[in-house]
Amino acid sequence: MLSNEPASAQSDRRVPLPEPDRAGTMSLERALDQRRSVRTYGEEPLTLKEVSQLLWAAQGITHPNGYRTAPSAGALYPLDLYLTGGRVTDLPDGVYRYHPRDHVLIRTEREDRRRALAAAALDQSWVREGAVVIAIAGVYERTTRKYGDRGVRYTHIEVGHAAQNIYLQAEALDLGTVLVGAFSDGKVREVLGLSDRERPLALLPVGPVRP
Repeated sequence: MLSNEPASAQSDRRVPLPEPDRAGTMSLERALDQRRSVRTYGEEPLTLKEVSQLLWAAQGITHPNGYRTAPSAGALYPLDLYLTGGRVTDLPDGVYRYHPRDHVLIRTEREDRRRALAAAALDQSWVREGAVVIAIAGVYERTTRKYGDRGVRYTHIEVGHAAQNIYLQAEALDLGTVLVGAFSDGKVREVLGLSDRERPLALLPVGPVRP
């Protein structure tokens, strides 16, 4: 179960994602060679297939035991992904939480919150100009319960793994992104509606690369 809500309420907010590709046309070596931080984006919308691929690259499940695309200390997976945006075909505006096990989005907010996120991120314009923003939040307790205070460091390391996966997948899709770490934690938490346990750790606007 994804939540304690009635199934009818969940179905209104639940967006199944297309199956991700596992054999792309760009080699890993070329993606590594071409990877750059991109802060200006074209106006074209992303497709739901591209959104699916980006989220799967960051935290998708790749093994029957629940192992994911990014390594995690003790396979405890302290990261949560949120997607906000207003330029995705076949996806209503809003804020969504990604559920890796079912590879679905669950809408948590009906409004496009990119401008509010940009304001929370010291008015960095690229945050509002991306077609979407992928927010990475961490629940330290998932890791610290096993590793103690060291688990906080392990969670931060995992953010780097997930973010690099997004970078490389974006490159393979001819999209651009940039890792944003300068923001007000409290304001981002409020904009995204995060729980008290979830710490906002990174924002990644994503959009088409300008010609």
